[in-house]
Amino acid sequence: MPHTLSRLVASTTLALLALLALSGCGINNIPSYDEAAKAAWSQVENQYQRRADLVPNLVETVKGFAKQEKDVLVQVVEARAKATQMTVPKDIINNPEAFKQFQQNQDGLSSALARLMVVVEKYPDLKSNQNFLALQSQLEGTENRISVARRDYIEAVKNYNTELRTIPGRWWAALLYSDAKVKENFTAPPESQKNPQVKF
Repeated sequence: MPHTLSRLVASTTLALLALLALSGCGINNIPSYDEAAKAAWSQVENQYQRRADLVPNLVETVKGFAKQEKDVLVQVVEARAKATQMTVPKDIINNPEAFKQFQQNQDGLSSALARLMVVVEKYPDLKSNQNFLALQSQLEGTENRISVARRDYIEAVKNYNTELRTIPGRWWAALLYSDAKVKENFTAPPESQKNPQVKF
């Protein structure tokens, strides 16, 4: 009986040591990086929603001063509708088509807001309006938060995708995490890759 007990203790100890060794070899990296990427994505969505929530008040404030700029205001409202009405699938960060559509919609809203800010320059009364100044400040802060959230997401996805593509992560994915898929990442919009036109 004591011999059986010592064998059980020895085999249990060996099993625990093997588990510790495996955990030190990165066996948990894939789920850890996956969760980090999902959390970072949630923050991206949160910041885009914050921006979308600011747009109606911004449009209403500008409308009061710049009624003749109806086309630009309509573009902003339509871009916001596209960005907020898209049904975002749960697997968006693993779904290239949905991710691309989401990015295009958000880039469209960014472009429309940029055009709106150019139009605002023509209206000194609007630029000095306290409501507009507060909204502009919130929008600028939100754009900065979006940039930070996107940067953090890009870094989290880089870690996750690198783990899936390198050894030993590649082995762990094949053995234990066969459902792990490479995640999508942001790209620069096509218009940002063009050289600026300088005209005199």
